[in-house]
Amino acid sequence: MAIDKDFLAKTQFKKDIFKGKVVFVTGGAGSICRVQTEAMVLLGANAAILGRNVAKTETAASEISQLRPGAKVLGLGATDVRDVHSIVKAVERTVEELGRIDYVICGAAGNFISDFNNLSANAFKSVVSIDLLGSFNTVKACYPQLVKNKGSIIFVSTTLHYVGVPFQLHVGAAKAGVDALSNALAVELGPLGIRSNCIAPGLIQDTEGYDRLSAGKSLKELTQRIPLQRPGFKEDIANATVFLFSDAASYISGDVMVVDGAAWHLGQSPILDMYPEIVTKRLLAPPKL
Repeated sequence: MAIDKDFLAKTQFKKDIFKGKVVFVTGGAGSICRVQTEAMVLLGANAAILGRNVAKTETAASEISQLRPGAKVLGLGATDVRDVHSIVKAVERTVEELGRIDYVICGAAGNFISDFNNLSANAFKSVVSIDLLGSFNTVKACYPQLVKNKGSIIFVSTTLHYVGVPFQLHVGAAKAGVDALSNALAVELGPLGIRSNCIAPGLIQDTEGYDRLSAGKSLKELTQRIPLQRPGFKEDIANATVFLFSDAASYISGDVMVVDGAAWHLGQSPILDMYPEIVTKRLLAPPKL
């Protein structure tokens, strides 16, 4: 488990503030989205988590359900966010078994390290399809429930498109689209009582993104790059999620909450220590189409 019952002793939020509510999470078996789900469940919500890997998703759901007595957590594997009909089936089962959907977390994502020259068109399309199209499809499938329950949406974004980050242009482009999608939905759906926001994590310790993007740097080296001089913790994402879904944020919509200790303001990435040599070397190779 990513977080445990100790979260209840440390969080500033009241126990059971989400009692009777249901959160629907794509990518819920992954690092960041699992933490978000666990926090919501610990504070009273039931949940449905979606993923393509059946065993991983069902195992994660079973483990998360053990965090709170009486918690109901569905693990809906074999769900592809690129196919809106696949998500519709997951929504139907969630409503059938849990009764409703109040909160939606769009967190399914694809990422890998690649420079532009070696990034094929198909690979670029795959990331955009999972991150951006998948986010659109998720909200589309959940829309009737969001309208019915005056629900709230959180998109898991990033800070990679705030500055130019080499080897991450596919993700940056997709997440820039996610931010734009969230902003437009906040305006269009606001009159219906639906809020839409993004959380943009920085390097959060013990996550897949941390392992992938730390570029071999030690924790001490990475921490020196962060103005708050400490790494990001999973609880930081959990608390941001709880806040945005809680009544404390009832007048916040169309916003991007960056959770990175102000690191993005420095415009730094571990990979930039090897710039420009690492980029030019790859750019001179035959292009991959």
